[in-house]
Parts: sequence; structure tokens; C-alpha cells
Amino acid sequence: MLAVPFAAGAQPSGKVFLIGILSNVPVTSREGAPVWGAFLQGLRELGYVEGQNITIVDRSSEGRYQRLPDLAAELVRLKVDVIVAPASQNVRAAKQATRTIPIVMAGSGDPVASGLVASLARPGGNVTGLSMVAPDIVGKQLALLKEALPQASRVAVLANPANDMYDRWIREVRASARALALQLEVVEARTPDDLSRASAAFNRIRAEALFVQIDGMFLQHPAKVVDLAAKHRLPTMYGTKEFVEAGGLMFYGPSMKEGFRRAATYVDKILKGAKPSELPVEQPTKFELVINGKTVRALGLTIPQSLVSRADEIVQ
Repeated sequence: MLAVPFAAGAQPSGKVFLIGILSNVPVTSREGAPVWGAFLQGLRELGYVEGQNITIVDRSSEGRYQRLPDLAAELVRLKVDVIVAPASQNVRAAKQATRTIPIVMAGSGDPVASGLVASLARPGGNVTGLSMVAPDIVGKQLALLKEALPQASRVAVLANPANDMYDRWIREVRASARALALQLEVVEARTPDDLSRASAAFNRIRAEALFVQIDGMFLQHPAKVVDLAAKHRLPTMYGTKEFVEAGGLMFYGPSMKEGFRRAATYVDKILKGAKPSELPVEQPTKFELVINGKTVRALGLTIPQSLVSRADEIVQ
């Protein structure tokens, strides 16, 4: 960090800002480092250096969402200058803890539907930032999975009912499945232990493919999720690239790393005096299709060339 030039637009060196992070995966953990590293890199590009003009305070639920209210309250007691939160339930916990400290979403679900902001153009209140939700994203993900496996008719869905977006996400998945003539079987997992117990459910379901919800608990245990799919030889569509890098089959959606890096620009504007209520919420505009070639071979699949040619990246 010390090697990065100090940007001309950064705050005066006499002021050290306290940035609170209300995470689900610790910033310095193996799972958290890629996305939170992108956020910290974004801050460095704007001239913020930890230990010089900012201090980072990370409070992580480690996938146990019931801890979020207490962790948010702790950040408020520490009088942080801004809170950065990655998901709807984290943002909600922060908003319930304070109506005055600015809160930056680093890729939440639908903030309007969740009641976190009044509108995307004028959020109101103390919350703004990045939404990782785009119209029809669930339908596109499921359609790509069906395109990869045209003979599949039964798809298992792995989801966390403790996730703020669970009900809406499941409704969207069911609607998309009906349009694609797919039969769904939902397997719920709230804790890492539930992931271990999910094997019995997959044995019973006998699904031909798997669709995994974007969720903080799953993100903290990507190897468990990927291993579960591999054990049952289930070709799987994920909502974040990190799972494909861990050995999962496919990902389609916005870049989580780019969303976290962009969150740094909101922190910068707020620390320079901008009001969250007047900073429009950004939605993703760039989407990636990533396929793990090694996993394709391990599963003995033949992915249609029409799909391979559209992939932005083939992980080997």
C-alpha cells in the first residue's frame, strides 16, 4: 500500500477516517480477500492508504446473519465515518443501527424492493451504493444452465432461507423454471452443517443440475458448496465467479470484484462531503459468462459450441 502514490484528490493528511465494514466473510480471509481486496484497491487508487489517512474496522458475521445487529451496533459505537456493507441483510442491520452514519452498499440485492432506499435515482436517507441485481438476471442464469444441459428436466436449487432476498429469489427462480419447463427441488441450508447434511436431500431428489443462490454463508464456504455439487456430479450455475474459480462449472452475472471496487468511489464522495441521499444507486451494466473447462471434462459434459463461443472466460 505504501508504494501507491498519494492521489491529489484525497483528503488532507491530517484527517484519518474510520471506515467500518459489516461483512459476512472477513476481509482478510481466503474467501473474503478477493472482493474486499478489490474494494481496498479502489480506495488506494483514490489516494486512501490504511494507517495514513484511513483505518479499516472489519466486523464479520462469518455467515451467521443473527450476529449482524450486534456487529452493526458496535460499529456505530466506534463512531465510524462510513459503513460499507455487502448484502441486503447487512445493509438492513446497519440502517437499523444508525440513521445518520452513511452506509455504502457493496453489491446488495434489490435495494428498492428491500426498502433500503426510496428509489435508485434518489435513495433518500443514509444508504446508497451498488446493487448486484439486474432485471431478468435469474431467468438468464437458469436459461444458460438449460442451454448447457438441453436434456435436463429436474434442477435442484440450493438456497439460504435466512437470506433477505430468499423469498423474492425463489419466486423468480420458480417463474423462470416454468417458462423453461424445468421441475425444481429446493434444498435449504442456513449453516455450514446444513451443507454437509444436504447430501441426503440430493440423493433423494436425483436432480440433473444445480442452481446456487448468491449468499454470504455459501461464499464463506465455497469449497463445501463446490464439493457437494461434485460429489453428486451436478453441473451447477453459480451467481458469483469465485465458485467457478474454486472448481464450479458455470457463472453468469456481474463481477462482484468490480462492484466492490466501485463501492470505493462512493466512500470517497461521502468522505468529501456528498450526501448518500443524493448519490444514485448503480446497477450492473457488464455481465460475464465463465465456464470451468476442467470441470466440464470431469463431468463428461459436452457444452454446446454456441455457448462456449459466448463465454468471456474458460477457466482451466
